[in-house]
This record gives sequence, structure tokens and C-alpha cells, in this order.
Amino acid sequence: MKKMLLALVTFLSFSLSAMAGVNINTATQAELESLDGIGPVKAQAIIDYRKKNGGFKSVDELEKVDGVGPVTLQNVRKEVSVSGATTAVAKPADTKATAAKDAKPVKEMAKAAPATPAATVKVDDKATAKASKDAEKEAAKKAKADEKAAKKAEKDAAKAAPAKELKAGKPAKADEKAAKADDKEAAKKSKADAKAAKDAEKEAAKKAKADEKIAKKAAADEKKAAKKAEADKKAADAKAKVK
Repeated sequence: MKKMLLALVTFLSFSLSAMAGVNINTATQAELESLDGIGPVKAQAIIDYRKKNGGFKSVDELEKVDGVGPVTLQNVRKEVSVSGATTAVAKPADTKATAAKDAKPVKEMAKAAPATPAATVKVDDKATAKASKDAEKEAAKKAKADEKAAKKAEKDAAKAAPAKELKAGKPAKADEKAAKADDKEAAKKSKADAKAAKDAEKEAAKKAKADEKIAKKAAADEKKAAKKAEADKKAADAKAKVK
């Protein structure tokens, strides 16, 4: 009986300290948001970074992601990895409830244990009850400390995030401004090219008309010259006959 209860107490302590892992190279947005201090903006930034850089080589590389500073990295370091499968992460706020839930069966089992002669189990029952109570107390204390640390880390991360996000937003704003200027310049050039093409077309039409006019005049002059030459020949022939 004593061995069974001690095994349960050991299991309780292990379950409280065990943390599931999140593979930052494969985790979804929701899985990343389950990490302490990681909200929708930071989760998306992590996904964008790994797409751009071909994944994370180490957990320390998280600090290169916009919005993730030393405080956030320290807070999630034990919960993340760069390989393996992703499992759900229990946040510190849930640890207290888990501890209380896991501790309850130990007490109930102690109560439900079959009665044995007092001379045999009196000392064992007392030691077991004390161990169970101490374990429950320690678990609650640890859960409270973890919750407090998580809140502080989250608060620090929230303070640091706006400055980093603002800094990260500046290049994007500059790029947007440059893109607008390029679009404006492209539209202006396109308009100028269209005008130049129209002017060239107009000039070509004008030249073609002038060339046509010159050709008509040349044809008329040629016809006139031919007519005059014929008249001169007739006159010459007539004069030769008279002689």
C-alpha cells in the first residue's frame, strides 16, 4: 500500500514537471500561439521567418524573429525544439488545476484503502497521509510560482513587443512608399510613351500627306512637260515643212 501511494506521488510530481514540446519548424499557428508570450503576430512572424530561411537550425535562432526578444526566448526555451513531433503545451495557468486534479485520487485512495489491523498499518497510514499532503502542498506552491513567473514574462514580452513591432514596421512602410513612388513613375512614363507614340503617328501621317502632295505635283509637272514637248515637236515639224 505504501509503495503504491509513493509511486502515485512520484508520478504526480513527474506529470507536473513534464512539458510537451513544440517543433518550431513544423508547428501550426495555433500550436505556436499555445506557447507563453507568443500571440498571433509573433506566431505568424515565426512561420514567415522559417519559410524565408528554410527553417530554424537551433532554438536560439528564435531571437532573430521580429517581436521575439531574450525574455520570450527564455520563457519558451524548455517548451520548443527544432525537431520531433509537436504536442500540446500545458500553460502554467493550467498546472494548478492539473495538480489539484491529480492529487485528489491520492487522497481518495488513501481514504478508500481497506481497513487493516491498527497495530500493523497505523504508522504507515500516517506517513502516507503526510507524504500525500506535502506533495499536494508542494504541487500547489510550484503551480503558483510558475503562474506568477509566466505572468511576469508575458508582461515583459508585451512591453518589449510594441517597440520591436514598430521597428519592424518601419521598413515595411518605407517599402510601401517606394512601391507607390515606382508605380507613379511607371504611370508617368507610360503616359509619356503613349503621347510620344501618338505624336510620332501624327507626324508620320503628316509626312505621308506631304509626300503624296509632292508626288502628285511631280506627276502633274511631268505630264505638263510631256505635253509641251509634244507641242514643241509639232511646231518644229510644221516649220520644217514650210522651208
